[in-house]
Amino acid sequence: MSAAFEVPEAFNVADHFLDARVREGRGDKLALACGERRLSYRDVQVLANRFAHVLSGIGVESEQRVIVALPDSPEYVGALFGTFKLGAVAVMLNPQHKAEDLAWFLELSRARCAVVHAAALPGFEAAARTSRWLKKLLVVGGEAGPHASWESLSRGVPEHFDNVPTHRDDPALWLFSGGTTGRPKAVPQTHRSYANTTELYALRCLGYRESDVTLSVPKLFFGYATGANLFFPFAAGATSVLFPEHPTAEVVFDRIRAHRPTILVNVPTVVNQMVSHPEAARQDLSSLRFATSAGEALPAELYHRWRAAFPGVDLLDGLGTAEMWHIFITNRPGEVKPGTLGRAVPGFDVRVCDDDGRDVADGEPGALWVRGHSRAPGYWQNLERTAHGFRGEWYVTGDLVTRDAEGYFTYCGRADEMLKVSGRWVAPQEVESCLLQHPEVRECAVVGVTDAAGLVKPRAYVVSPTRRVGLDEELKAFVRERLDAYKYPREVVLVDDLPRTHLGKVDRGKLRRA
Repeated sequence: MSAAFEVPEAFNVADHFLDARVREGRGDKLALACGERRLSYRDVQVLANRFAHVLSGIGVESEQRVIVALPDSPEYVGALFGTFKLGAVAVMLNPQHKAEDLAWFLELSRARCAVVHAAALPGFEAAARTSRWLKKLLVVGGEAGPHASWESLSRGVPEHFDNVPTHRDDPALWLFSGGTTGRPKAVPQTHRSYANTTELYALRCLGYRESDVTLSVPKLFFGYATGANLFFPFAAGATSVLFPEHPTAEVVFDRIRAHRPTILVNVPTVVNQMVSHPEAARQDLSSLRFATSAGEALPAELYHRWRAAFPGVDLLDGLGTAEMWHIFITNRPGEVKPGTLGRAVPGFDVRVCDDDGRDVADGEPGALWVRGHSRAPGYWQNLERTAHGFRGEWYVTGDLVTRDAEGYFTYCGRADEMLKVSGRWVAPQEVESCLLQHPEVRECAVVGVTDAAGLVKPRAYVVSPTRRVGLDEELKAFVRERLDAYKYPREVVLVDDLPRTHLGKVDRGKLRRA
């Protein structure tokens, strides 16, 4: 196995990412900027210590799970690090989940406490009525009613807290798989994983540094953002910008003007919104050293549109999974090959294998296998899927990729999303990339549907600003002219928007059921 980052046995990520910055003399350095609020590393440490005291005071014990469902804010960071300090395990949830989804997460996690914003309290109250486990709701930012109030309980709480000793292989934080085809799988990740990827990917590969200011489109409950806009900048002693609003292109442009970030953490959907914005050419993104993209594959066409709209700003696509916590294949600044995921991050070993686990030749599609010290132990309460995906030191991701002679990987799609059409395989990503070249396609997704004869055919869902009569047939012809004839979508459905999962990815399962 490639060299990993050495993590001592006694290890806690709250100490590694936060307390260590204060010990180093960076206590007065700006850590968080959120609206008018500015918190130094010492301020964040005090906030986290107070959260640890309050959580302990309402009965949370080490190793118990604590749901954190807050908008991006200093309180989110304080609750997260306070949970780690207590030796408890954080379970991050989107605060906008519906009550029935929250009830499912509560039952799965067996969390004894949930830290929630007052605006999300009704949904959590409804979900808690059916929970066998949840004992306390700690409410932030408003009226708590009969529940514990953060604002009240934190008054006069000591600013110091002695972190509960934890082991590097103790669970620290639950992540969830994308859930693009069904219920997401719970992935308990260890303290070691977060330190390992931060060192290998963020610090050594991308070069996060103390002078950086990070801004993220995805919210902190998404593991991609937890790393790129919290753990990574904190490891470097840099500054993270947070905002609670929904990340439209206008909001992102506004925050770039206000904070002049050096690193923008992005996803393809908002990349598309930014380059398609009528005022894109007037935006000043010159403060950015680079931007990252993850969550879904970035089509080459979208990368070229980004570079045309924002010259000089590298857009670095990469691939990571909840099971490996974060990115382990990436393009590097100044070394981007458009349409690819980049190369393996040193410290991770990546293979492309056939169905029997044998390496395939360069250029041949195969299953992606990866190993490294950021691998989770397995899935929570899912032995069958754990046995299928976690094989010895390796994790088999379920993604199909190719590797070229230079070591660049290209995403072909999920193995369970590949379509067998007329006896030949079709990668939805290829058809989507072709459709995106059409000037009237804003966004699209291709799935397989079964026709009356029981045969699978590609169907394209297309978001277009025009939705004019005849566009569907024009798009079919557009693909036929550019790809092999059997790959074109037999049906094109024009829609206002595409359904999303809890992590903002396209919900292909819902599209197939439509």
